[in-house]
Amino acid sequence: MSLSHVTAEQIQAGLPDLYLSPKDSGPVRLIVCRPSTGARVLLDEAELDPAIGLRGDSWQIRGSSRTEDGSANPDAQLTMMNSRVIALLAGDQENWGSAGDQLFVDLELSQKNLPAGTRLLLGTAVIEVTAEPHLGVENFGAGSERKL
Repeated sequence: MSLSHVTAEQIQAGLPDLYLSPKDSGPVRLIVCRPSTGARVLLDEAELDPAIGLRGDSWQIRGSSRTEDGSANPDAQLTMMNSRVIALLAGDQENWGSAGDQLFVDLELSQKNLPAGTRLLLGTAVIEVTAEPHLGVENFGAGSERKL
């Protein structure tokens, strides 16, 4: 995987495309499973479980620094990122998993467009947007591998 620096000029030039993200529905462009800290597996499909989130992901095991007891935060089982944003920042899909998110969707993810309580249909699963903010990633790090 090769990530290169994106300049302010490149980001500025890419902004008009970001504003074209659909507001009502859009495709899932990539699913990423994080089986352990730093590990990423790019998936073509996944199973969502109400108790554990994305099956095979380490969300529940890793816990959270945002809960009092360090346990996994049930309001942060899944994280989504706009696919247009990650494409602008990381380029090729093989680099997207470095962001740490699990779902990359072509959909406007703003609080105004998807307030807490909004339900989204993902295949046969229904997920609910929570009030817990997803404020970004700590780093764009670990490599990824494609699982078919």
